[in-house]
Amino acid sequence: MARILVFQHVAAEPLGTLDALIRARGHRIRFVNFERQPDAEPVIDRYHGLIVLGGPMNVEDQQQRRHLRTELHAIEAALAQNKPVLGICLGAQLLAHVLGASVRRIPQPEIGWHPLHPTEHTETDNVLRPLAAPTRIFQWHSYGFEPPRSATPLATAPGWPHQAFRHGDRAYGLQFHLEMDAPLVERWLRNPECQAELAAAGLDASGDTIRRETEMHIGPMQQLAEPVFDAFLDIIGQPQRRIVLPSR
Repeated sequence: MARILVFQHVAAEPLGTLDALIRARGHRIRFVNFERQPDAEPVIDRYHGLIVLGGPMNVEDQQQRRHLRTELHAIEAALAQNKPVLGICLGAQLLAHVLGASVRRIPQPEIGWHPLHPTEHTETDNVLRPLAAPTRIFQWHSYGFEPPRSATPLATAPGWPHQAFRHGDRAYGLQFHLEMDAPLVERWLRNPECQAELAAAGLDASGDTIRRETEMHIGPMQQLAEPVFDAFLDIIGQPQRRIVLPSR
């Protein structure tokens, strides 16, 4: 049975559909919610893998949010121990920063459903191979990472070219949100802070545009997300058991 350490920054950004996939394998999840425990100092040594989720803060906020330094040290330790690491959105930016890449505000926030394109390396990648054809993916970010020199680029997009990378064969950064389902999208759209972000980006603050696009794209994205996440979880450890998840 694998033990997985998960860094969560706000309640509104959970594991999403990844949660059920992990539990179906019989693995244990230890959450560290830095919104509730900003002074927590988790140690990676006794865990088999690390997942770092998204959040509204940014790498440059380390002075005001000291837990970001804690996370950077934990990611660095996980890489040094050759343990699998998955960074999603902010988590990908933190991983890129540890690997020496810059993270900066992008010209136009990517919020909602955007095109995602593979690179020449996607089709042969053990984890992101399901994304080897152009698709629509859910995004919500105003900062982006530059590609680490040591990384293999695995996805790109018209709005921001650096969308996914692999470091070595056990660490992945995904700028986008494969873990979303329709209820979680709706939860974000009803959040006043998210509505303010939509308005500031010049988008439909009511969220109705994203709702309509979610109806079209959420199913196909989830069909791609499951094999991607399963392949990453295979790196962490083979399941003790498999529970068949209900069909959508």
